[in-house]
Amino acid sequence: MNICKAIVFVASSVSCISALAQIQEIKSSNNQIGIQGISSYVDYTETNDGRFGTTVGTLNTEKGWVPGFAVSASVMKDWLFGNDYLQFQYSRNKGHTDYTGSRLTGGVFGSAVQENDATLTDYSLRWGKGFSVNQSSMFTPFLEFGRHEWKRGVNQGETYTNNYYGIGALAQYSPMPRLVLSANALIGRTFSSDISVNGPLGFSGGLGNSNLYRAGLSADYAFTQRFRGNVGINYSAFKYGASANYPVGGTVTWEPDSRTRYTTISAGVGYAF
Repeated sequence: MNICKAIVFVASSVSCISALAQIQEIKSSNNQIGIQGISSYVDYTETNDGRFGTTVGTLNTEKGWVPGFAVSASVMKDWLFGNDYLQFQYSRNKGHTDYTGSRLTGGVFGSAVQENDATLTDYSLRWGKGFSVNQSSMFTPFLEFGRHEWKRGVNQGETYTNNYYGIGALAQYSPMPRLVLSANALIGRTFSSDISVNGPLGFSGGLGNSNLYRAGLSADYAFTQRFRGNVGINYSAFKYGASANYPVGGTVTWEPDSRTRYTTISAGVGYAF
């Protein structure tokens, strides 16, 4: 082999090794257990339809940052189709939101202002398959199922719950050794949406379901072969439809329509395996 051919061969080998390293970096990022500190901005608006002559329009809002934590575990292995991807995540936020509202029976919006307790609990399970796009990128379509619960401290307490399913995609890019940048998006549908209201005028009943939208960005960096750090931001949006009418305590009550938006920022560490 002459010198020119040797140089070409070595350069080609180095390039191949580098490409494999970048794809392996993405896979390493997808094979880890992690814990994150999180803070979620709650943006909730309740709108009444005016039934029985009650107030029409915006009835109340809940807004504010609620701190919490999340734990997650993800795996990408060659089980069935190659680069099979599985992720489980649990998160819990507990804090307060700022309530602004008015009464169903009348009053100007903003006539009632207070601080309410808020506890958010979420579970999700994701399954997909990764496809190598090029030497440093991977695209992973996935299916996801999850459950959301919000314990709202308004009045004597209300609990909103819903399940959801959706289809989404995870795009990952490794621009340099140790670093993986990710973007994900999901469109889904809520189901089994319910509310449970405490107190003498309390009731439990179903709420209308809606489409669910979510998108997020994150960065994951390997400080060592096993120890990784990450930051991210995620946004989600969905609605609850109004409940049926419930005769309680000599009167009629119900839960109005609402829309919910969450923006969550996170920072944490992970162990790659």
